[in-house]
Amino acid sequence: MSDTLAIIGGTGLTQLPGLTISNAHDVQTPYGSPSAPILEGELNGYRVLFLARHGHPHRVPPHQVNYRANLWALQNLYATDVIAINAVGGITRNMTSQALVVPVQIIDYTHGRESTIFEGELSGVTHVDFSYPYTESLRQLLLKSAKEVSEPVINGGVYGATQGPRLETVAEIFRMEQDGCDLVGMTGMPEAALARELKLRYASLSVVVNPAAGKGEGVITIKEIDENLAAGMERVKRIVETAVNRFYTE
Repeated sequence: MSDTLAIIGGTGLTQLPGLTISNAHDVQTPYGSPSAPILEGELNGYRVLFLARHGHPHRVPPHQVNYRANLWALQNLYATDVIAINAVGGITRNMTSQALVVPVQIIDYTHGRESTIFEGELSGVTHVDFSYPYTESLRQLLLKSAKEVSEPVINGGVYGATQGPRLETVAEIFRMEQDGCDLVGMTGMPEAALARELKLRYASLSVVVNPAAGKGEGVITIKEIDENLAAGMERVKRIVETAVNRFYTE
């Protein structure tokens, strides 16, 4: 079967505009149920799978997302490549609100999440190389797609994945910045690592929806996040639609 692209929509993208849905797969996995049915359809005439990471409507907090079921279900439906959409906070100076970022590295600060498929009664121990967590070919696909529709994106940056659902303290953000993080989000891990274990090519398109704690003026408000999220997701949709076209034609 030919390569198939899957989109994982995060906060602000629980539906994929333009997707003509032909099937909604209620996949049962060895790890339980995914966040939502996997939508199969066509976007500009090309087969696409779509999964709302937090369910539709948005109801599953980041620390309770069944990441293993989500990725396993996509692979079971023959996905080969995954573009993940993530809403994040900006830490370093150029990561301003509404910036779009294609990160290149990740640091995992989460805890207690089911983070591997390699457990239980196994015939042997498996280690996967995770030196470069994002697939470079997919990163380049996103960068080229953004350029094609004249949407500025930041190429690179380190995504720091925190546990949530609470936002971080100023001290935690300071520590993350010292560690080299440019972005902070709650859904980057173990999603990226599971994709690698399942041999899925994977990349993230991150939307900065607020300055991280201590990086803006005053406290972080949901109103601010929602406004930046709405504006950023409109740009994300244009890039994703172009990325689908390029994925199947290049």
